[in-house]
Parts: sequence; C-alpha cells; structure tokens
Amino acid sequence: MSRDHTGRSPRRPRRSGGVRRFVLAAGAATALSVSASGCVVVHGEREVVPAATRAEAARALKDFTTAYNAADRTYDRTRDADRVTGPLAAIDAAKLKAGHRNHPDGNPAHSALVFRDSEFTLPAKAAWPRWFLVNTAANKGAPGSRWLMVFTRGAAAEPWRVSYLTVLGADQVPAFAKDDAGRAEPVPADDPALAVEPGKLAGGYATYLRSGGDAFAAGTHTSQWRAQRKKFASKPGLARQYLDEPLTAGDYAPVGLRTADGGALVFFSTRRYEKQTAAEGTAIPTPGADVTALTTGEIKQTLTLEFVSNQVALDPARDAPDRRVSVLGRVEGLTGAKGE
Repeated sequence: MSRDHTGRSPRRPRRSGGVRRFVLAAGAATALSVSASGCVVVHGEREVVPAATRAEAARALKDFTTAYNAADRTYDRTRDADRVTGPLAAIDAAKLKAGHRNHPDGNPAHSALVFRDSEFTLPAKAAWPRWFLVNTAANKGAPGSRWLMVFTRGAAAEPWRVSYLTVLGADQVPAFAKDDAGRAEPVPADDPALAVEPGKLAGGYATYLRSGGDAFAAGTHTSQWRAQRKKFASKPGLARQYLDEPLTAGDYAPVGLRTADGGALVFFSTRRYEKQTAAEGTAIPTPGADVTALTTGEIKQTLTLEFVSNQVALDPARDAPDRRVSVLGRVEGLTGAKGE
C-alpha cells in the first residue's frame, strides 16, 4: 500500500498479513528564554531565526523514532499521533488502522527502526509554522538510501511532527544554499525565481498525470507513471479510472529549500482515487486483508481506492536552461476504500 517508488518502500505492508510499517500574526516583540534542556526557545514572530538548534532537531528525531516504533509494535495509532502530521499522518493512521484490525494483539513482524548518520538542514525564517529537514540513513530500505523527513510545528509550545517522508538515493540529494552562519534558505510558495511556484506544483502535477504536458521531466513518477496507468486502464473484465487532486492546506502545504544552483527541493502532496469497475458478469478481484480493513460498503461491481501521496521534486530556477521539474521520489499509502 504505501510505496516509495524509488525502490523498496519504508512503509510497504505485506500483501496478506497486516501492515508492515517499514518503514511517517506578528508579535509586538521577540523574547528569548532558555528551556530546561538548555535549548533556546524563540517567542515571537518577526525575528528571522533558525527553525531549531541542532540539539533540538536531534531530540525531535529521537522522539519521533521512539513514538514510531511504539506505534508499529502495537498497531496503536495513539502512540505516535502527536509526532506525525500532514500527508505522513494520513498514511500512517490508515496503516495502523488496518494493522490493528488484522492483528489486534500487535505487529507480529515488528522490527525497530534505527537512524544513523543524521544530517540536519535548518532554514532561517520569521513567523510560524517553522520546519527543518533531516537527511538520515536507516536500517531499513535499499542499501545506500537516505530518508528525508520534514519536521514542522506551528508554535513554540507544540511538539515537532513529521509531515513529509521520502527515500532517495544518496546521489539524488542536492546541495543546499546556505548563508555564512550555515542557515538554509526556505523558498516561499509564490517564489517567482523558480520554474514553477512551489504552491502550484501539486496542482500542476495532478494536471500532468491527467493530461500530460512538458512541465515535468520524464521519469519514474511522471512519464512512466502515466504509461503504467494507461496500460492498466482497460483490461479484460476490469476497467480503471484515475482522479488526482492537489493537497495544499495546513500541514499539507508545500515546503522547499533553495539549492546551491538557484533552484529548490520542494515537498508537496496530492490525493488520488482509483476506481475499479468490473464488467457485467465478472467481479472485482478479491482485495487483500489490508484493503478490506479500510473498505466501507459492499464490493459488488466497483471498488474505489483512495491514496494520499507525498512527492519531492527539484524545481529549477526560472532562468535555467531546462525548466522542467524532476520528481525524485514519491511515497503513497492507501487511506480508504469504498465498495459499491
């Protein structure tokens, strides 16, 4: 169900036995206070400051890992509900729901997730929400791959939550632009310096998947993905229809970092529906236990699957020789299904 289409997914469940989560107003003044841990906490919204200190970022990663492993072991979504948000929360909650229904006593295939060699990219910005990027190796996934996670929070009192998670090859992670203090530069949703404004990427991607075009470079998640859909759209006894839509509100909003070449690495979200319709006299293929656990209604002639997907893309500078956006990675998960 959830898939990282660069290779093996960090969140791919088994086909027949539960889920294997492989794998997630301006203030009047600015005041600084030191928390019990010794970390500087910023209260106020006008000062341009790093989203977090490296110590805070490392603690956020540790807290997420602990919660994630507890939820995976027990299939209890309350264990990590306050450590995930946005597209990852939607994917995660569905996986845990299906896992709990199929294995109410917990995950019989649980294996703890361990991160190592973690790098923290800390953008500096004013106002909330604030966010940062973790680039880390894990004990799961393809050898040599890197897990990229966006941690975000909407206020100083909130916990850091992971909104985006994807997996890339080490050579796919770009170099980021940084100032003399080592702070990264976030790109705004309406950045005119990029080939496509980050706020329009999700909508543009949904349009591309439906109609094609030249805004996106050919690749696994673009031209090949469209070709695969076309191949499976009509088979003997079964037709498939697809609908994609952008997700851009709240913690589904795109986030991006300026790259050293003037472009940006942007994370964005979409939702897609796949409707399967059986021909007269035939039936929908029997879905697996994970799909069944998330299905409402009775499957007679149709089954509509709902997925949430998060993508990461290289958005070139507007004056780059090649202005096509390259979608580097995509992780999606089944979040619901309806039979009719």
